[in-house]
Amino acid sequence: MDPLESSPAMPRRVLKWLDLPRVRPRLGGEGRKPLILVNGLAEQSESWFANERSLGRRFDVKLPEILVYGGDALHRWIDAGHDVTVGYLARRLESYLDEFVQRPPYHFAASSLGCQVVLTYAVANPGKVDRLVLICPSGFHGDENLPMIDGVRRSRYDSLVGSVFHEARFADERLVGAFERKFQDRRWKKGVLRTLRGTVGHSVEHLLHRVDVPTLLIWGAEDQVISDVPGSIRAGSRIPDVRQVVIPRCGHAPQIEKSRLVNQLIDRFLIDRLHALPRALDVGRFLNAAAGTSATPRLAATSPALPS
Repeated sequence: MDPLESSPAMPRRVLKWLDLPRVRPRLGGEGRKPLILVNGLAEQSESWFANERSLGRRFDVKLPEILVYGGDALHRWIDAGHDVTVGYLARRLESYLDEFVQRPPYHFAASSLGCQVVLTYAVANPGKVDRLVLICPSGFHGDENLPMIDGVRRSRYDSLVGSVFHEARFADERLVGAFERKFQDRRWKKGVLRTLRGTVGHSVEHLLHRVDVPTLLIWGAEDQVISDVPGSIRAGSRIPDVRQVVIPRCGHAPQIEKSRLVNQLIDRFLIDRLHALPRALDVGRFLNAAAGTSATPRLAATSPALPS
């Protein structure tokens, strides 16, 4: 059963919005438009298992394996004395698209660290990007809490997994066990630690005003990885053509924890059919609550139109 369908905490207004008639895809002679999914510190299959099939109904979904912790390419780079940086990952993404897709402009959906990679690519390659969806993007503002570091050092895999989700049922024993087994692989663990060393603290805040394509930012209201969600939202407003939504009772992985809702948001935004949204998702409402005031926030003008 879909997580949203079984979650009593999801506001009824959001569920009602999800049940609106769907827009059927109309495919031209050139086929479906490429949608590139880019993961964060989790690897691709773990990041997008709840999204790939749904989004593939309308788009030609691609999952570039630019970050494989046990992979030969990453370890050749490490063994040559190089750092695993956002710039390195952006170049890997560029090579993949130029060699294996070759159909720009592309749609992108990315999460966490992957958002930094996609933004770096988008700014460096004007004209090759159509629309961006950034889910809990890191590197916008402030510090981040990285439970992976503590989880690796102290073998606390339960806290590592649990910190990503708001609802504890997503951090079940099978997922915790899967991470524990992976970290027993010394080569895989080395890849993780070197990636953390090269990317922790990196910021893309200086790039935000240079993003020249329509962008949707999706935040989790209970994100425990991003230390200052309101501050990150305000930083996101520097993107010229941006819409922002905040999903209540959701952590750092909305694409998993609220997959049905996120899939609909991505689909509608990419086909320019994301119009009025439920009040529960309004970024201005979230900022008001975070500030403890009823005053209209500075970002009200960037919020989507709301139903009466």
